[in-house]
Amino acid sequence: MEATLFHEEREDIKIDIVARFEGDVLVIDGFDIGKTVKDYWGSSDYEYNMRIHPTGVAILAGHLGVAPEEKERILSALASQYNTNSCFSELEKLVDRLKIPHESFKWR
Repeated sequence: MEATLFHEEREDIKIDIVARFEGDVLVIDGFDIGKTVKDYWGSSDYEYNMRIHPTGVAILAGHLGVAPEEKERILSALASQYNTNSCFSELEKLVDRLKIPHESFKWR
């Protein structure tokens, strides 16, 4: 089960940000590729990822007004509330503000 948070495809850039569950771990993946990325970062692709384990999922679900075991509703709530080009950054700020334990990385 997967939810697209943001997708854009133009001649100069392609952006995909998705959320999914791997077991009980919520994974948010993003990938930007294209000329615009190369001009900005010096590399044509930029990848970013966040993993939120079950204790963090429970906190996030509570914030979203969803029960922690309702994975599809969590994904749906994320897709409806975080669906812009900056959604990954917005979610990073949210997990930091709510002190949600998570792991993340960015690669450029």
